[in-house]
Amino acid sequence: MNKVITLDNPPVNALSFAYSEKILKEIEAAEKDPSVTSVTITGANGYFSAGVDVNDFAKEWDPSGTTVRDIIEAIERSQKVYIAAIDGVALGGALELALACDRRVATPRSKLGLPEIKLGLIPGAGGTQRLPRLIGAQEALQMMLKGETVTAERALELGLIDEIVDAGATATDGALKKRRLSELKVQLPATAQAFALPYIIAQAHKTVPPEESGGLAAHKLIDAVQAAFELPFPRGIAREYRLFDELVGSAPSLALRHLFFAERELSKIPNLPPADPLDIKSAGVVGGGTMGTGIAITFANAGIPVTVVEPSAEQVAKARQTIFGMFMHQVKRGRLTQEEAWKRGQSIEFSDDYAALANCDLVIEAVFENMAVKKEVFAKLDGVVKPGAILASNTSTLDIDEIASVTKRPEQFLGLHFFAPANIMKLLEIVRGKATSAQTLATAFKLAKQLRKVAVLSANAFGFIGNRMFFEYTREAVALAEEGVPPARIDAAMKKFGMAMGPFATFDLSGIDVFWHVAQGRPDLNLARTPILDRLYEQKRLGQKTGKGFYKYAEGSREAIRDEEIEKLFAQLAKEEGVAQHSDVSDDEIAQRIVGALIKSGEEILRDGVALRPGDIDIVWIYGYGFPPHKGGPMWLLRQAQDSGAVAPPAGGLTYA
Repeated sequence: MNKVITLDNPPVNALSFAYSEKILKEIEAAEKDPSVTSVTITGANGYFSAGVDVNDFAKEWDPSGTTVRDIIEAIERSQKVYIAAIDGVALGGALELALACDRRVATPRSKLGLPEIKLGLIPGAGGTQRLPRLIGAQEALQMMLKGETVTAERALELGLIDEIVDAGATATDGALKKRRLSELKVQLPATAQAFALPYIIAQAHKTVPPEESGGLAAHKLIDAVQAAFELPFPRGIAREYRLFDELVGSAPSLALRHLFFAERELSKIPNLPPADPLDIKSAGVVGGGTMGTGIAITFANAGIPVTVVEPSAEQVAKARQTIFGMFMHQVKRGRLTQEEAWKRGQSIEFSDDYAALANCDLVIEAVFENMAVKKEVFAKLDGVVKPGAILASNTSTLDIDEIASVTKRPEQFLGLHFFAPANIMKLLEIVRGKATSAQTLATAFKLAKQLRKVAVLSANAFGFIGNRMFFEYTREAVALAEEGVPPARIDAAMKKFGMAMGPFATFDLSGIDVFWHVAQGRPDLNLARTPILDRLYEQKRLGQKTGKGFYKYAEGSREAIRDEEIEKLFAQLAKEEGVAQHSDVSDDEIAQRIVGALIKSGEEILRDGVALRPGDIDIVWIYGYGFPPHKGGPMWLLRQAQDSGAVAPPAGGLTYA
């Protein structure tokens, strides 16, 4: 008799500690029943299982409790045949459970993966030992290091599953044979058998970042797979368990799990009345420049038709070229078919007439960062676009309420601040005005999911969350340069810290003129700490676009070249202002000062209510500014320092938990 055990722990059948105990008891009961010859494990609610409940890792990790490891070990000891019947997803510990079975079948829509690396962990229930035995070392390493899911079709090609079946099917009688992966040897490439192991392991270590730069879990993962080669299965499992348990308490994993939970909280807005979001079936964009074009591509990728209003024929031609090039690049990379690319390209239309936006459900303005210009745009839009539509500004610093004041629909107005390039960067700041309705906010968060963006709510304040902090971040970098530290060295120190790009390289990429114009618009905030931006603007050293900024660039190249002229200019300005020189600071001191300024600004944002939670700030800096994820974000660093006693706890009743 075949006994079916159904994983049923809504919403995603997570294998929590408590639920694992329940499943273990069902398996033990099946083992005691002599009439049961085989056991099929399947899932309810359209899922097999999303794996171990990550909430359990927010608690004190107790390996002595019942976990999925105990379920798997019970299966391993059994003489009965086990089948994993997968529908929906089988992720993490759930896939490890399936790997412990003798046979795996999946429905066509199923997706399978071991994503633990994204939380700074490794598979900790036998995955590093069984997967290489099933699909080979190279494929197993690639799958686990990327942490990505594979389709049922790809899983079948790899040998990860035995068959693709219709929902509800399990296995034929002839297929019910015991086949434990623990009894197999790790598969090596067909060629160079004698040298394959050291080569594969050495190459794998070279492809991942150093341990101190976010690669700790990746190196431990490779070590675990090496154990699958070199050790008998029981010892390999013991090695995996030890490595996993070490990582659970490691700083990178704690930081990554903090970000995981912070991202889950983003759409939870306190004291917001419930509201049904609108369906955005068509969108409009005003402005066909770099940002407007990127936003249009973003909507097209989400299957939402978009109309771009741009009066310049030259700019329209450039935008069309950008769109065509982007979709053709996706075709060449195998991410889109020719038909899909054509369909997406055709979903973007251009017009020079605002009337073309009349029936759009949402219109986003993406014109020059100037209050008067934006007000003029929205005054026109308000009289053209249908009454029920939402109006949004892509402004990165300006007052949302002042812009909304020229419309008769402030409750349907908000900021949607995309980050450049808009079709690539995942962050979207949703800026709430004083009159923005609950329905408008709900619609914005729903739209963000459709656009595959990570949305963070900000109050209406200068620079919102990200750019307000960015000015403090760059202000401290400029102060260091005034003190005699070369910009190139400051950037190198911040990249060593883990930032994707240093502050001065960011200036040059975005354009010195952009920062200059913002600083001119808010002289009260003293954004430009020194006259350096004025001097560069006067000299038309605007960054990459002009071939010179804080660095110089060869024609047609984005490679930053150190420029002694800039260092001389900083020295001159420092002399004029009487700034003492302290060029002998260490890389760590540079990072501490700049990140310290960032943290201080984050504290102010929390006190002012611009950001709801410390985690929201961290998400903004991870997704929008290249802050190293394995360090958790600026506010997470502050919390860790407070927990260790290195700095005082927050004042004024704030909590960074």
